[in-house]
Amino acid sequence: MTQPMGLGGRPMMPPPGAPAEERLIARFHPHARHLFWSALVLIVVAGATGYFTKNLPRPFADWMLWVAAGAVVLLLVVVPYIVWASRRITITTRRVIVRDGIGSRRSIEMSHARGYTITVRRGPLQRMVGIGTIVLSNGVDAPLRLRDVPNVALVNETLADQVEVGQILAHRDAQSALNPPAE
Repeated sequence: MTQPMGLGGRPMMPPPGAPAEERLIARFHPHARHLFWSALVLIVVAGATGYFTKNLPRPFADWMLWVAAGAVVLLLVVVPYIVWASRRITITTRRVIVRDGIGSRRSIEMSHARGYTITVRRGPLQRMVGIGTIVLSNGVDAPLRLRDVPNVALVNETLADQVEVGQILAHRDAQSALNPPAE
């Protein structure tokens, strides 16, 4: 489950009026399926470099081969990996946070308490790999797209649970603010 459970299988909640602490539920990167081509390039470049070292035609030197191989690996393997690793999705008990960017960071957040609709899209290739795209829309802000989410069904269920709990807490706190306890 996504929350510590209390009696009756319901998530434990703080007392009315007390702030609920924010807890980390999940932190993950998008699925690494786009790095398949980078891995293939790395294997081909390593094999070709090993084969052509000491076997190059006369006007070329081995150092030229190694520089070209290094440039290809840098551009087609290292850069895509860094771009993939720079995108991170965090789900907490209060919000969904998407952080993206290498040099400058871009962060987008969506609160569970405001509520949002969850749409899951899965193409044939995504179904085979077990991933999907989740679109979160609250009707006010631009939709938040979480592309290539691994284990998409579990993330969808977790987000639905967190929206429900967030709205219950917000409603309960609003009611306790309107009707303070009698002393």
